[in-house]
Amino acid sequence: MTEHTNHSDKKIKHFQKPAGVAIFWGLGLILALVLINHHNPLADQVTEQMKKVSGCVLIAFTCIIFTIYYDRIMTIPAELFQSRKMIWKLAKNDFKKRYAGSYLGIVWGMAQPVVTVVMYWIVFDKVFDTRSQMVASGLEVPYVLYLTAGLVPWFYFSEAISQGTMALLEYNYLVKKVVFNISILPIIKIIAATFIHVFFVVVLLLVSVGYGYYPSVYTLQLIYYSFCMFLFVLGMSYLTCALVVFIRDLQQIIGIALQIGMWATPILWNIEMLTTDNMKTLFKLNPLVYIVNGYRSAIYEKIWFWEHFYSSTYFWIFTVSLFCIGTLIFRKLRGHFADVL
Repeated sequence: MTEHTNHSDKKIKHFQKPAGVAIFWGLGLILALVLINHHNPLADQVTEQMKKVSGCVLIAFTCIIFTIYYDRIMTIPAELFQSRKMIWKLAKNDFKKRYAGSYLGIVWGMAQPVVTVVMYWIVFDKVFDTRSQMVASGLEVPYVLYLTAGLVPWFYFSEAISQGTMALLEYNYLVKKVVFNISILPIIKIIAATFIHVFFVVVLLLVSVGYGYYPSVYTLQLIYYSFCMFLFVLGMSYLTCALVVFIRDLQQIIGIALQIGMWATPILWNIEMLTTDNMKTLFKLNPLVYIVNGYRSAIYEKIWFWEHFYSSTYFWIFTVSLFCIGTLIFRKLRGHFADVL
């Protein structure tokens, strides 16, 4: 494993650290300037100031971490690029293997989420009449469309993080091979989860068409928000899959966190139902709120992602920081994976 790591470190020199750091700082400076000069006359000015200060601090922190650990952070992206053909091949094989041996095959992967959507719709819309409460909070679309647009990205996140976390444990026989590049294992699992996600995006589009919300140029943002989710869960998976090798209880902790996270994310409920701005801000610290609301913006709200300026800025700063931290910890620990497994 050490031999492969040293080879990767040599490869990273092609990225030229001074140029890479300069580009990253340049992008950070541009983002900070845009953040400082952004002005929303309708918003509370104290809150606006706090958002700007917090954003600039996060940008500076991310740039500093990137500069200090540039070689280590860029090693894994370089390895993923070099192994892109193998990643695609193994991802397809992983997806096929997951449903091999059953009569209905891939249908089972799609059936459970569809049943979940239908069940939530019946319980919350028909039995408890959540629709009337949502209308009171400003919701003007059919509840089943609102619900589906929230559950589709959540299913993607839940499946991807669960599979990505277990990647090293499932492929432990590959981890023990000295010459195998184990950094590609988490992304293989996430790409396999993406295949199912594409199907559910199609289902979401069919539901929206059924209620009279036809695809438009705004719908293309589904690609952007899916990409956001992909990078977010990839960074998180590098962190969790590295830690779960040494802390097996993390698998159960993640399962519990997913149950809590679904209710902490405005999927079944509308964030506008919260009575105070402080509560709304607190819930929006959850990066998944940005993605879930983004899917709804793309389907029926007809709002561009850059119109959510502070949310977009916060999400990308958080995601880049998470990816840096996740890859650093993964790289730090991977020399010990084979010994533990």
